[in-house]
Amino acid sequence: MPTLDQYQAFVAAADAGSFSAAARELRKAQSAVSMAVNNLEIDVGVELFDRASRTPVLTDAGAHLLEHARHLLRGNNDFVTRAAFLGEGEESRLCIAIEQGVVFAPVLRLLSEFAEEFPFVEIELLEPGRADVGELLKSGRADLGVMMEQEDYLQGFSFRGIGHSVLVPVCGREHPLAALGEVSHADLRRHRQIIPRSRSVQDTSHVREQKSPSVWYSESPYMIVELVALGLGWALLPKAVVREKLHAGAIVPLRYSFQQSDILKGVDLVWTEKRGLGSVGHRLMTKLLALKPETWAG
Repeated sequence: MPTLDQYQAFVAAADAGSFSAAARELRKAQSAVSMAVNNLEIDVGVELFDRASRTPVLTDAGAHLLEHARHLLRGNNDFVTRAAFLGEGEESRLCIAIEQGVVFAPVLRLLSEFAEEFPFVEIELLEPGRADVGELLKSGRADLGVMMEQEDYLQGFSFRGIGHSVLVPVCGREHPLAALGEVSHADLRRHRQIIPRSRSVQDTSHVREQKSPSVWYSESPYMIVELVALGLGWALLPKAVVREKLHAGAIVPLRYSFQQSDILKGVDLVWTEKRGLGSVGHRLMTKLLALKPETWAG
């Protein structure tokens, strides 16, 4: 069975152009390098170098197998590096849950930097519906969560406000509300409202947003914007969700007569005491907390 030393000697000789140059690079005797390559040829049953001239030249088979040998050496180096990384007690994986409707571009940009700093950490991204991030954290399924703020968090949860999401009231362009310059509470109550709702029956946070007696629900704000575009109701949704259809003219923004400024909803970074983060998790958390609040506006 070929050894890593044999593969290393083969690659070094091919790159350096001679056994003597490879020996200097590997800090070994030329005879040791020559013997390692010779033994590799015997083990695999293929002549890797043509030794007819003073300088060994790769055979066709040797040229073909060279990249495979490089791949084996890279794999070994990755294994050793990864083992050392885990031996220092670092996390090997992190799961981040980002609530649907929260701007995720800032997280993706951070992960691009994170991948270079921690190439051996496995990352999983989840996109749960409204208020379901907490359940994923509580069960240990996720390590960190980015979600719309809640009035109350369960015991054992920790959170930090990291910014605000802009919410936009919208309806379809042919909807009766679209013809009004301003809409009042009475106007909104006359028409169906479509509200994001958690799949958890214990969560009742959606009740506080209800302004109409006629209501439809969906856990997905992206499903809701499609329903709104069809004229099936009005909704209050994150700017990041409605931007594309607003730009296309499929939906229109509503102007509240009782609200003169942007409607803002806090965005929180959430974790639990139950799920202890290692240095890698804390590093990612620090990066998220360092983002400017306006990053999350959408």
